[in-house]
Amino acid sequence: MNGIKNSRGHLDTRAFNVVNIILNNVLKSLKMKILTKRICAFLLIIVMLGACTEDFEEVNNDPNRPKEITPGVVLEQLQYRMLTASLTRARSFTHNLMQVDAPRSSTNGGGVHRYIITPGEPLWETFYLLFNDLEDIISIAEDLEEDNYKAIALVYKAWAYSILTDLYGDIPYSEATKAIDGNFSPSFDTQKDIYIDLLNNLELANSLFDETKALTFQGDLLYDANRASGGRNEGIVKWKKFGNSLRLRLLLRISKRDGEVPVSEQINAILSNPTNYPVFESNTDEAILRFPGTFPYFNPYFNARTLEWRDGTYFTHYFLDSLNAFEDPRREVWVRPIEENGELIYRGIESGYLVTTEYNVGANSSYRDELKTDPKLGIMMTYAELEFIKAELALKGFATGGTAKAHYDAGITASMVQWEADMPNDFLQRDGVAFNESASEDAQLEQIIQQKYYAYVFVDYQTWFEKRRTGYPVLPRGAGILPESNFPSRVPYPTYLQSLNPKGLQEAVSRIGGDNSDIKVWWDK
Repeated sequence: MNGIKNSRGHLDTRAFNVVNIILNNVLKSLKMKILTKRICAFLLIIVMLGACTEDFEEVNNDPNRPKEITPGVVLEQLQYRMLTASLTRARSFTHNLMQVDAPRSSTNGGGVHRYIITPGEPLWETFYLLFNDLEDIISIAEDLEEDNYKAIALVYKAWAYSILTDLYGDIPYSEATKAIDGNFSPSFDTQKDIYIDLLNNLELANSLFDETKALTFQGDLLYDANRASGGRNEGIVKWKKFGNSLRLRLLLRISKRDGEVPVSEQINAILSNPTNYPVFESNTDEAILRFPGTFPYFNPYFNARTLEWRDGTYFTHYFLDSLNAFEDPRREVWVRPIEENGELIYRGIESGYLVTTEYNVGANSSYRDELKTDPKLGIMMTYAELEFIKAELALKGFATGGTAKAHYDAGITASMVQWEADMPNDFLQRDGVAFNESASEDAQLEQIIQQKYYAYVFVDYQTWFEKRRTGYPVLPRGAGILPESNFPSRVPYPTYLQSLNPKGLQEAVSRIGGDNSDIKVWWDK
């Protein structure tokens, strides 16, 4: 500005204004050019994006992701989640209650081993979430005319719902998965009606299984029925055997109610026609989901800490004393020995002990670490169980194709094979093991259920259900069990149902006669 002055040396305002106008016009021109360039660049980006999205779906299509929901997609996860839920309850609930094991210390006066059964049980929540997946498999399989998937889902439905109703009694069933239709307060079906429908479903599944077809969408972890060879699908054959073997389990469970339900008639129909109703014939048929050990299908105890796995829990006297007396080879598979005076021994603790009792860490036998990675723990139903079912049926006069003793011996042998234990040649003749055919029917039944007890290790709640049904095995009563505490007959309903479904809950509680662990379920009355 120093150059814009008049002859007197003062600022020439007119000249300044002219220069200012020129500069402003130049700046505006520059800004417009910059803005124009930015707008052009923005429009170019839009055009380029438009061109890119023409093949967007093709370019971004992940070949490893399913394009639509198929029965196989749902089945694989469903199998693993259902099985691991039941397996973890076998150890944390049934083993405590049925004196397989007991906690190292328990000072609060409670605990399952003292017959204190709290409302709920995690299996309720897990299974009811997964029942929606089951219904999806059935619905999708019907739409796609994939009968094998529908039949598999019906077998799972019978297996899972039978466990839940045996835990609680009356439960939501016919309306359990109707939330999508706006029914958030399902009614509770009677156990009798549930059992009738489950048995009908197993009959239907048996008729639906097609042994000549593979599972179109794969997904079967249990029997690998994903392929057929030579026009025959061995996996589907095994599924059919599982369904009929499970049906025998359920029929025997409700045998006291023969007449209300045609139990004997249905048992005879299965036993007399193995061509139409095949059942387990060997260990290769049993329903064991063998954990592949690859992500995410690990044995659920894989990462269990030492404290959780064995330092906080020990096997009981009741469980170990017989194994020790008979030198049962399954002992080495299940039980971690301790060293005493330079010798390895198997020692248990009392169940239901006084609250003042606390066992020393590492002083008694607990679970072997190898079981944490054992692929054989995914047990739903075994060949051993089927043979013990037949042993009891033979004892009751049913034509099973063998004697009670023959089936009893086959059941023990099958359990040894299942656990890969080397059974001594004389084991079935040892005192206390040898089947006493001259004993009373009740004494023979006790022998059958006693061995069934050992064969049921790691099988959800089945030993408890059988104890309720038969009264066996006879368990000693720990000194710390209160006189007023009875051996439990059921699990009380989850407390949150009081707010989520008060009407359905109240109707069920009124019908069964209360909501505590002393109430007997329909088949147990």
